[in-house]
Amino acid sequence: MSPADYENDEMVYLEESDEPEADTRIYKHWNILIVDDDEEIHTVTRLALADLVINDRKLNFLHAYSAAQAKVILNEYKREIAILLLDVVMETDDAGLGVVEYLRDALGMEEPRIILRTGQPGYAPEEHVIKNYDINDYKTKTELTRSKLLTTVISSIRSYQQILTINQARVGLQKIIRSSANLLEEHSIKGFCEGIVTQISSLIGLNAEGLVCARAGSVLDHDDNGVYILGAAGDFAGYINQPLATLHHPEIVENVSRCLKIKKHIFEPSCSVLFINSSGFEAAVFVNMSRELNELDKQLLEIFLSSISIGYENVNLFHELRNTAFRDWLTRLPNRNEFINMLDRPSQYGAEDCCIALVDINHFSDINDGLGHEAGNELLRAVANRLESSFSTAVKKSRIGADVFGLIGAKELVNPQAISRVFQSSFQTGEHTLPVNVTVGLCELGQERGIGVELLKRANIALNRAKGKLTENFEYFAPEIEERTTRQLDMIRRLRTDFAERKLELWFQPQVDLVTENVVGMEGLLRWPDGNGGYIPPSEFVPLAEYSGLIVDIGQWVLEESCRCINQLEQAGYDTLRVAVNISIPQFRDRGFVQRVKDALTTYNCPPNRLELEITESVVMDEPQIVIDALKALKEHGVAIAIDDFGTGFSSMSYLQKLPLDRLKVDRSFVSDIKPGKSAVIAETIVTLGNKLGLSTIAEGVERREQASYMIKLGCDEAQGFLFAKPMPIVELMDYLNSKQDS
Repeated sequence: MSPADYENDEMVYLEESDEPEADTRIYKHWNILIVDDDEEIHTVTRLALADLVINDRKLNFLHAYSAAQAKVILNEYKREIAILLLDVVMETDDAGLGVVEYLRDALGMEEPRIILRTGQPGYAPEEHVIKNYDINDYKTKTELTRSKLLTTVISSIRSYQQILTINQARVGLQKIIRSSANLLEEHSIKGFCEGIVTQISSLIGLNAEGLVCARAGSVLDHDDNGVYILGAAGDFAGYINQPLATLHHPEIVENVSRCLKIKKHIFEPSCSVLFINSSGFEAAVFVNMSRELNELDKQLLEIFLSSISIGYENVNLFHELRNTAFRDWLTRLPNRNEFINMLDRPSQYGAEDCCIALVDINHFSDINDGLGHEAGNELLRAVANRLESSFSTAVKKSRIGADVFGLIGAKELVNPQAISRVFQSSFQTGEHTLPVNVTVGLCELGQERGIGVELLKRANIALNRAKGKLTENFEYFAPEIEERTTRQLDMIRRLRTDFAERKLELWFQPQVDLVTENVVGMEGLLRWPDGNGGYIPPSEFVPLAEYSGLIVDIGQWVLEESCRCINQLEQAGYDTLRVAVNISIPQFRDRGFVQRVKDALTTYNCPPNRLELEITESVVMDEPQIVIDALKALKEHGVAIAIDDFGTGFSSMSYLQKLPLDRLKVDRSFVSDIKPGKSAVIAETIVTLGNKLGLSTIAEGVERREQASYMIKLGCDEAQGFLFAKPMPIVELMDYLNSKQDS
């Protein structure tokens, strides 16, 4: 407070009359605590100071008649007491000094001023008490005349005001520094704005009472652009983050709105509204006034606002960064990061039996592709709004990914039935009315609480499982699902490692002419050693290789190893034997597939007609045109083409006619149907179809002599199976061929 503020420190006495007129002015009080065991001292002191007004404030007297009573009052009023008029000798010789120690040490109150009084002229407190406990004055009761009492009280209140002002300034600066240092904390804007109010009040010598307001669109996460209270102190503290209109104080609302509109400070006798602007971040600071500001105060405020404007901008920029990190820009819902944070902090969603749900919009990409991304964005906003309106605030909502929303809440609120009701009716996006179907993955928590990322993973596992279901659109997570998924991931890691270390093996199963039983070729079969002397079945690891995308690299390696085998056979004199290799759909999708095949043949100097590519019906049906184009190009190059496991899929005869085929393979399941006295209709049909199309036929899985004889009668050309030879490594294959030649 500036020295000019003390110009009104003179005493003001009211005219005495039998019935004094009512004082219509409203005063705040200076609380004076009188501590004395003599009732007469209380009365005399009250009469002596009754009509005193200092800086437009009357005195309010509090009375204690013992040290114990004084401590109770100090506890009740805390920092609202300005002066203690304290008797030293009461129930004990140093009872008053005990009150001093309690005030300064136990309560930590340094602002109240202490005037010691004693009725025993010869008694004086120890010198260290005066020094250590910040006592303003020490008088005997006889020497403390009315005029001296008045002078002492006025000077003590001045001292109290100065200390209070310094402490307010310190508190305000601490809040601003703390806000600047912890800008990423949730309440950084609130803390910074409270600091503004406190610091401004300190600068101009007022109690910290005011508020900081700004338009929601620039600071808060509200769709409207109304004026909201960012920070407040004093009686306004309960309105933080509320619309300004909730104050129900027309004068404040009008002045703050006017300040933001005209973008200038407003100084009124009863209040001041100060304008802050930095890089488009605007705010209005309302401060209650008990007096009109002088020019010096206004200049100080101008300097202060200039110095904190950059801090205000930084706080808001960090607030925006935090929103970017934890809030979805499109729907304004919490994003995946915040969803995980909520799962990490169970107190945020409260209920004991909780359920997590991930809601995936089916075929959302079709909307983006067909109607445009803006229509897709409008749909996402519409879904977010309906989730907000359909579920209570007890359910936490989030946008997890592009078209996936997350829910956390009690099981009776978050369940498949409740979620399905949300999507029963269509959504309006601009001029389009869109029905929406969803797939839902759920994870019940029960009494369990876990790491957020882990819980989200479980819900995602359930969602992926639900996408594979045909009858229902939801799935609940079960521990065995995670165990199966974990095992699959472990298998994929092992497969990738073993492939990189060249531990995979390519074996070959001979194919024979059914009539002569001479070897005419062989099929390359992939084998994966399990490290314990056994092998992991292809039916188990090939789907994992396809799922992980590793099948393309493995397929290329198999192709190259097959070409190497053809070269070895050529050098050993077996220059008519072909080698068949299975090709998967991911290989066909590779734009360089055709050229890779040609390069492999060239590298190992292989005649193209010695290589046969086997495809399954499912491969053809998955990407028919890509497959047909690639096979035609390879057929023109001289490569042979066969369909593997024919008859097990849902073949289209039109595609079958378009494929440049050389051979049909009868699946082992149809060959196994061949039993004495029983006909195998499907096997017969396939062989007949092959003959009609001019294609060679080969039977798989021939294990018994009667099966071979039956296939010969049907007109089948070739066979492979345990009846003739099992799959074997290349070294054993060469020995097998040599033995067949010798015999």
